Amino acid sequence: MDDRTDDGHAAGEATDGGPPRAAAPVEATPDPPARHNPAQAEVLAALGARPHERPEFDPRLRHELRAHLEERLAGVAERVPDGQSLWVGKHLLSTVHGCEGLFLAQDAEEFAWSPTTARGVVSHKAIELSVSWRGDPSPGDLVDEGIARLIGGNDRIADYLGGLGEGERAELHGEAVERVAKFQECFPPLEARWRPVPESRLRSDLCGDKVVLSGKVDLTVGRADGLKAGKVLIDLKTGGFAPAHRDDLRFYALIETLRIGVPPRLLATYYLDGGRLQDELVTEALLASAVERVVDGAAAAVSLQHDGRAPVLRPGTPCRWCPRRDDCAVGQAHLEAEAEREGW
Repeated sequence: MDDRTDDGHAAGEATDGGPPRAAAPVEATPDPPARHNPAQAEVLAALGARPHERPEFDPRLRHELRAHLEERLAGVAERVPDGQSLWVGKHLLSTVHGCEGLFLAQDAEEFAWSPTTARGVVSHKAIELSVSWRGDPSPGDLVDEGIARLIGGNDRIADYLGGLGEGERAELHGEAVERVAKFQECFPPLEARWRPVPESRLRSDLCGDKVVLSGKVDLTVGRADGLKAGKVLIDLKTGGFAPAHRDDLRFYALIETLRIGVPPRLLATYYLDGGRLQDELVTEALLASAVERVVDGAAAAVSLQHDGRAPVLRPGTPCRWCPRRDDCAVGQAHLEAEAEREGW
């Protein structure tokens, strides 16, 4: 993503090539209306970069990372049953690196759609449509179209959305509209020259396809230029900061590097409720830390799922929605202490 204009000049730079003009009185030259509100301008300033600010990476990096991962994951792959693959995604990693009891509880529970998960899918679908929609669509129109496309699709959410009552659907619609409106308010309109791609899927098959790294980035802008990094990976979040948000993007950066050989330039988490962006430059050290997290998470998952190892219980906020919280003494003690501390 580059903050220069289409003709290559920096914003605000004279382009007519004519002679200097005499200064006019201040009152005769009012400032032009701003193209972006302050929140949008901050996003542009954070995500933009000129060519000389883009790092160049060694072409061998992709192969070195893959070789290192496959060497470290060889023992994990051997313990995956024949005909199966270990799918490593952001949810597996964040859960298994948190409470292993929660990881096993969710692994054993059949997935079921809920208002919370459906709201996220609908919101992201509407934002995806907004990237390529001509004109200036309203959040409500985008959400309506998003819901219609999801109901008409082949994804599992189609039956859930189609079966909602009028009141449930209206509530879901309103919550999704709020998210989309915040995105439109805080993000500058995405120009085609930035090469925006919503819902970008990433995948890397390792160890003879026994271990699969998989993810989906909410939004990407820019692209690599030869060995120069230029892409920005962006995740959109409601609520507040959590350390796992940064880890999710580092994981995506690793898969992107394995995929094309050039890492993204920047990772950015945007918090819609607060209009706040947190970004991080991608380095080889960052990718190395992502490798370690993948290896440790995959090893832990296999030992819990297939080796019968007892889980390590790490109580925390997720105890509130753990499927086994009523049978977990550690979780119950944590929730009681939390309630006493908060005065519930």
